[in-house]
Amino acid sequence: MTVNENKVVSLTYELRTNDENGQQTLVEKVEQDNPMVFLYGVGGLLERFEDNIKGLAVGDPFEFSIDPEEGYGEFDEEAVVSLPKDVFKVNGKVDETMLQVGNFIPMTDNEGNRLQGRVLEVESENVVMDFNHPLAGKNMHFKGTVVGVRDATSEELAHGHVHGEGGHHH
Repeated sequence: MTVNENKVVSLTYELRTNDENGQQTLVEKVEQDNPMVFLYGVGGLLERFEDNIKGLAVGDPFEFSIDPEEGYGEFDEEAVVSLPKDVFKVNGKVDETMLQVGNFIPMTDNEGNRLQGRVLEVESENVVMDFNHPLAGKNMHFKGTVVGVRDATSEELAHGHVHGEGGHHH
Protein backbone atom coordinates (compact mmCIF):
# COMPACT_ATOMS: atom_id res chain seq x y z
CA MET A 1 0.00 0.00 0.00
CA THR A 2 1.37 3.42 -0.93
CA VAL A 3 0.81 7.05 0.09
CA ASN A 4 -2.12 8.27 -1.98
CA GLU A 5 -5.58 9.85 -1.82
CA ASN A 6 -7.81 8.63 1.03
CA LYS A 7 -4.93 7.02 2.92
CA VAL A 8 -3.99 7.66 6.53
CA VAL A 9 -0.23 8.22 6.57
CA SER A 10 2.19 8.11 9.51
CA LEU A 11 5.64 9.71 9.22
CA THR A 12 8.74 10.38 11.22
CA TYR A 13 10.88 13.28 10.08
CA GLU A 14 13.30 16.06 10.86
CA LEU A 15 12.61 19.59 9.65
CA ARG A 16 15.58 21.92 9.28
CA THR A 17 15.84 25.49 8.04
CA ASN A 18 18.85 27.63 7.18
CA ASP A 19 19.93 30.20 9.75
CA GLU A 20 21.32 33.63 8.82
CA ASN A 21 24.76 32.03 8.23
CA GLY A 22 23.34 29.42 5.84
CA GLN A 23 23.80 26.60 8.35
CA GLN A 24 20.93 24.13 8.73
CA THR A 25 19.30 24.16 12.16
CA LEU A 26 16.81 21.65 13.53
CA VAL A 27 13.30 23.10 13.87
CA GLU A 28 11.27 19.97 14.61
CA LYS A 29 11.87 16.26 15.10
CA VAL A 30 9.00 13.78 14.94
CA GLU A 31 9.96 10.31 16.17
CA GLN A 32 8.59 6.76 16.00
CA ASP A 33 6.88 6.89 19.42
CA ASN A 34 4.74 9.86 18.34
CA PRO A 35 4.64 10.01 14.51
CA MET A 36 2.79 12.65 12.49
CA VAL A 37 -0.48 11.06 11.36
CA PHE A 38 -2.64 12.69 8.70
CA LEU A 39 -5.23 12.06 6.00
CA TYR A 40 -3.48 12.43 2.66
CA GLY A 41 -4.98 14.78 0.06
CA VAL A 42 -7.40 16.84 2.15
CA GLY A 43 -5.32 20.02 2.22
CA GLY A 44 -4.03 19.68 5.76
CA LEU A 45 -0.39 19.88 4.65
CA LEU A 46 1.54 21.92 2.15
CA GLU A 47 0.74 20.68 -1.36
CA ARG A 48 4.46 20.43 -2.16
CA PHE A 49 5.03 18.26 0.92
CA GLU A 50 2.32 15.83 -0.18
CA ASP A 51 3.66 15.80 -3.77
CA ASN A 52 7.05 14.67 -2.47
CA ILE A 53 5.75 11.67 -0.52
CA LYS A 54 3.08 10.45 -2.96
CA GLY A 55 3.59 6.83 -3.96
CA LEU A 56 5.93 5.97 -1.09
CA ALA A 57 5.36 2.80 0.95
CA VAL A 58 5.98 1.87 4.59
CA GLY A 59 9.71 1.91 5.26
CA ASP A 60 10.51 4.24 2.36
CA PRO A 61 12.76 7.16 3.26
CA PHE A 62 12.26 10.67 1.88
CA GLU A 63 14.38 13.77 1.67
CA PHE A 64 13.39 17.02 -0.04
CA SER A 65 13.36 20.78 0.33
CA ILE A 66 10.52 23.28 -0.06
CA ASP A 67 11.31 26.91 -0.88
CA PRO A 68 9.26 29.83 0.51
CA GLU A 69 7.16 30.24 -2.67
CA GLU A 70 5.83 26.68 -2.28
CA GLY A 71 5.88 26.85 1.51
CA TYR A 72 4.65 29.69 3.69
CA GLY A 73 5.60 32.59 1.43
CA GLU A 74 8.20 35.28 1.82
CA PHE A 75 8.54 37.23 5.06
CA ASP A 76 6.12 40.19 4.88
CA GLU A 77 7.32 43.32 6.71
CA GLU A 78 3.71 44.60 6.67
CA ALA A 79 2.71 41.66 8.88
CA VAL A 80 4.84 43.16 11.68
CA VAL A 81 2.64 45.68 13.48
CA SER A 82 2.63 47.78 16.62
CA LEU A 83 -0.61 47.44 18.59
CA PRO A 84 -1.75 49.45 21.60
CA LYS A 85 -1.44 47.49 24.85
CA ASP A 86 -5.19 48.05 25.43
CA VAL A 87 -5.88 45.47 22.69
CA PHE A 88 -4.55 42.81 25.09
CA LYS A 89 -6.85 43.66 27.99
CA VAL A 90 -8.86 40.78 29.41
CA ASN A 91 -11.49 41.79 31.97
CA GLY A 92 -10.06 45.32 31.93
CA LYS A 93 -6.50 44.24 32.72
CA VAL A 94 -3.41 43.46 30.62
CA ASP A 95 -1.90 40.05 31.47
CA GLU A 96 1.83 40.88 31.54
CA THR A 97 2.77 37.18 31.71
CA MET A 98 1.16 36.72 28.28
CA LEU A 99 3.11 39.66 26.81
CA GLN A 100 6.54 38.05 26.85
CA VAL A 101 8.88 38.30 23.84
CA GLY A 102 8.58 35.09 21.80
CA ASN A 103 5.09 34.15 23.02
CA PHE A 104 2.45 33.30 20.43
CA ILE A 105 -0.94 34.89 21.06
CA PRO A 106 -4.13 33.88 19.25
CA MET A 107 -5.91 36.96 17.94
CA THR A 108 -8.71 37.98 15.57
CA ASP A 109 -8.51 40.63 12.85
CA ASN A 110 -11.24 43.17 11.93
CA GLU A 111 -12.94 40.63 9.63
CA GLY A 112 -13.04 37.91 12.31
CA ASN A 113 -10.16 35.86 10.84
CA ARG A 114 -8.12 34.02 13.45
CA LEU A 115 -4.38 34.78 13.49
CA GLN A 116 -1.36 33.73 15.53
CA GLY A 117 0.89 36.61 16.45
CA ARG A 118 4.35 36.38 17.99
CA VAL A 119 5.39 39.04 20.49
CA LEU A 120 8.56 40.74 19.20
CA GLU A 121 8.80 43.68 21.58
CA VAL A 122 6.88 45.03 24.56
CA GLU A 123 6.99 48.82 24.91
CA SER A 124 5.37 51.02 27.57
CA GLU A 125 2.23 51.72 25.48
CA ASN A 126 2.49 49.29 22.54
CA VAL A 127 3.28 45.69 21.67
CA VAL A 128 5.10 44.85 18.42
CA MET A 129 3.59 41.68 16.93
CA ASP A 130 4.68 39.50 13.98
CA PHE A 131 1.78 37.82 12.15
CA ASN A 132 3.98 36.02 9.60
CA HIS A 133 3.98 32.22 9.74
CA PRO A 134 7.07 31.18 11.77
CA LEU A 135 8.47 29.49 8.64
CA ALA A 136 7.75 32.38 6.24
CA GLY A 137 10.77 33.21 4.11
CA LYS A 138 12.51 29.95 5.05
CA ASN A 139 13.71 27.07 2.91
CA MET A 140 12.47 23.94 4.67
CA HIS A 141 14.48 20.71 4.48
CA PHE A 142 12.63 17.50 5.35
CA LYS A 143 14.19 14.09 5.91
CA GLY A 144 12.19 11.17 7.21
CA THR A 145 10.52 7.81 6.76
CA VAL A 146 7.01 6.58 6.05
CA VAL A 147 6.09 4.42 9.05
CA GLY A 148 2.45 3.64 8.28
CA VAL A 149 -0.11 3.70 5.46
CA ARG A 150 -3.69 2.47 5.76
CA ASP A 151 -7.05 3.04 4.14
CA ALA A 152 -9.04 5.85 5.76
CA THR A 153 -12.38 4.86 7.25
CA SER A 154 -15.57 6.27 5.74
CA GLU A 155 -16.00 8.36 8.90
CA GLU A 156 -12.48 9.81 8.57
CA LEU A 157 -13.15 10.65 4.91
CA ALA A 158 -16.46 12.31 5.81
CA HIS A 159 -14.86 14.36 8.59
CA GLY A 160 -11.68 15.14 6.62
CA HIS A 161 -9.29 14.07 9.38
CA VAL A 162 -7.84 11.03 11.14
CA HIS A 163 -9.59 9.51 14.15
CA GLY A 164 -8.09 7.35 16.87
CA GLU A 165 -4.41 7.02 17.71
CA GLY A 166 -2.42 10.00 16.46
CA GLY A 167 -5.58 11.65 15.14
CA HIS A 168 -8.64 13.57 16.27
CA HIS A 169 -10.85 12.41 19.14
CA HIS A 170 -14.52 13.42 19.22
